[in-house]
Amino acid sequence: MTTSETAEAPETPLWLQGRDAVVAAAPASDWREEAPDYHLSHTVMPGQRTHTFDAGSLEAIVESIVQVFEMEVSHKKDPDTWVSMVTEKFRTRVNGGPWATAADIAAIGSYNILIGDSVFYRTGQESFESSHDVFHEAMPNGFFWEVLEVLTPPPVVTFKWRHWGSFDGAYNGFEPTGETIEMFGISIAKVSDDLRLLDVEHFYDPNAFLGKMTGGCPVAHRPAAE
Repeated sequence: MTTSETAEAPETPLWLQGRDAVVAAAPASDWREEAPDYHLSHTVMPGQRTHTFDAGSLEAIVESIVQVFEMEVSHKKDPDTWVSMVTEKFRTRVNGGPWATAADIAAIGSYNILIGDSVFYRTGQESFESSHDVFHEAMPNGFFWEVLEVLTPPPVVTFKWRHWGSFDGAYNGFEPTGETIEMFGISIAKVSDDLRLLDVEHFYDPNAFLGKMTGGCPVAHRPAAE
């Protein structure tokens, strides 16, 4: 038996082991509050998703990387602990707008950056914490995300996606309807040789999604914080 045959296979990098593995590996000091609980993704999401992919497929890998990214930017306070990206190079933008860095996301919040200007959302009036509270209140039973199709392979990965949840809680004073609210989009992600994110561009219409929770009525802005 040759040396190559007896050598152990290289260990899968942490960011490719899935969201649960990244959560388990993070020390308590990494979290903004405490480690997130994704039990709804395990119990509710499987029955609501429209596409499933074989483990190890490019689609499954892309979905897992995005899940790790979303978890880290939402719950880990220091970008230097984010394993899903090359932090010092990472940037993202929506619909051709201005680029945002990892530091911008940590300071402002992913919802504020990824929704951008909208008559249905109080852009610039929500803090990192309150922006998350708004959508957790509106969709208390989960706000899920899935890959629909991967169009191009690394190093520039283009993929279609669906983001959805049941409108079971109030959204900025608008009463819930129990309706499943969906949005669809396309993202283009440049990745490193080891499949960490370098930059991501998203293309979707946030108003088509947010308008469904407001009956098409613009959301009144809160007074600016004193």
